[in-house]
Amino acid sequence: PGAANHDGGRIKFGPDGLLYIGTGDAQEPSQSQKTATLGGKILRITDEGEIPSGNKFNNPVFSYGHRNVQGLAWDENGNLWATEHGRSGIQSGLDEINLIENGNNFGWPEIQGDEGRSGMITPKKHSGSDTWAPSGAAFLPAGRQGVGNSLFFSGLRGQALYEAVIENNQVTEVKEHFKGQFGRIREVILGPDGMLYITTSNLDGRGSPNSGDDKIIRINTRAL
Repeated sequence: PGAANHDGGRIKFGPDGLLYIGTGDAQEPSQSQKTATLGGKILRITDEGEIPSGNKFNNPVFSYGHRNVQGLAWDENGNLWATEHGRSGIQSGLDEINLIENGNNFGWPEIQGDEGRSGMITPKKHSGSDTWAPSGAAFLPAGRQGVGNSLFFSGLRGQALYEAVIENNQVTEVKEHFKGQFGRIREVILGPDGMLYITTSNLDGRGSPNSGDDKIIRINTRAL
């Protein structure tokens, strides 16, 4: 669903060959808890727009209870990880890293942060009172480019490349790289050369443009 804000918009093919789509709540939080609607979800469809037989709700919905999904990435075991924007405004924060499973409810708007409720999943990590404003995500398996098992994700308001270290499906640490150096970072992908590629987003009306913006930047993770 379209709206002025909270539009999600990330699309990626998974290792199963299916297309995954992150959507926002379109500024209607109640939609996130309704499995018959598309807002505040991760959707899964075939490359022809059909509904896969394994979807729990017999519609495009793969997971629900999301506020604004921004990044999607799969680890070497085929697990789907997602980054998500938390609350906005004067109380901004509680951005999330979630481990996604088919049919799970991630709680928005009923729970946030460390809050719990039966049948709802809490994030593997959240930003607390800080704001990452996470966007794209890419997974580097252990041993690639000298990095451990890490989920890299870009930060818009956070203006950094973040690295979430993963052990046994838990986030043990979140590191910051290039804090404030490039401004707003929109996307991060793992290239076929094993390098990370990030894009800046300083001309989107919310950033402070640097000379030559916007840019694509290649990163050798061995140098981090």
